[in-house]
Amino acid sequence: MREISPVQNWLLIAIVLAASGILYDMRFYGGHPFVGATFALFIGMPIIAFERKVILRRLYRRMQTLPTLIFFIAEIFVYEILMSAGFAVAGLSFWWLGAIQPASWVDAVILPFDTFLYALAVCALIIFVLRIRELLGRDIFMSMLLSRYRKPISEERVFLFIDLVDSTAFAEKHGDLKAQQMLSSLFAAFAEPVRRYKGTIDDYIGDAAIISWPLERGVKFGRCVNCIFDIIGEIEADAESWLKEYGQVPRLRAALHGGNIITAEIGVDHHKITYFGDTINTASRLESLCKTLNRSVLVSADLAKRIRMPESISVEDLGSHAVKGRGQSLDVVALVKADNRTVSPKLNTGVNSPA
Repeated sequence: MREISPVQNWLLIAIVLAASGILYDMRFYGGHPFVGATFALFIGMPIIAFERKVILRRLYRRMQTLPTLIFFIAEIFVYEILMSAGFAVAGLSFWWLGAIQPASWVDAVILPFDTFLYALAVCALIIFVLRIRELLGRDIFMSMLLSRYRKPISEERVFLFIDLVDSTAFAEKHGDLKAQQMLSSLFAAFAEPVRRYKGTIDDYIGDAAIISWPLERGVKFGRCVNCIFDIIGEIEADAESWLKEYGQVPRLRAALHGGNIITAEIGVDHHKITYFGDTINTASRLESLCKTLNRSVLVSADLAKRIRMPESISVEDLGSHAVKGRGQSLDVVALVKADNRTVSPKLNTGVNSPA
């Protein structure tokens, strides 16, 4: 499936907003397409940017901690402020340029109530679609929309299994509720690196997360490797907050493996895209091997050879190991920050994946 860049994504949102403004202007004001589209962009884009955490990110995070009803009221209040500000900027600009002739400058900056309701409905629809897209994941959302996996297909994917170390001990000490709160915070910390490196969070299983990429996309620019080390780096950079909130900094184990799998959409009342095959099972077993080998990040050697490793990452060849549930042994390498371990020349000279 062809990648949709962030720029293309925002362009699509802008087109939808502009089109809604044109329709509204034609319906109520006789048709001034450019004016209607501009007003819609100035009113709607701040709302979408707020929901996508591009602006006022700290405010949004604080609001998320509120009870649902209060969060909803606060969100509407923020929407009103952003919409009114956008309308005022557009109105004053058009009034100053002579593109509109209101009775007074006040009419140019005060957002009419019917316009507010229309803009709110359009933004709510866009936000609803974006929320569903985030809930399912970008790739899964598009795949379900296009019915790509109604019939099982064979494809190549990279899987990243990430597991929280000592989660059971934490739950025994602090209780299940606190453990769940910590997991929620941890999984939330995964979101931005996964989005940054164009991956998909496919599932959460207990204290583990499964992230995947189409193989070509995942190995390109070392995205799958950069993703895990960015996750670890961001957690370490925020160590003080973790210690204050939970009394410890999360430690992770992670494993990467890629290859052929069967992908299919299953279910009747509840649909889900799932993966079948040795590749995903091996990735899971490889993550379990982290504990045995006392390593934080393991990668199958076959996958490592397909990735041009970032300069900040060193590769340690750990040889061949038996993997539970797999008939053949698996060649395994460990990844660490370059300043912590010697680079293995044999495995650090991979070639770029096809563009």
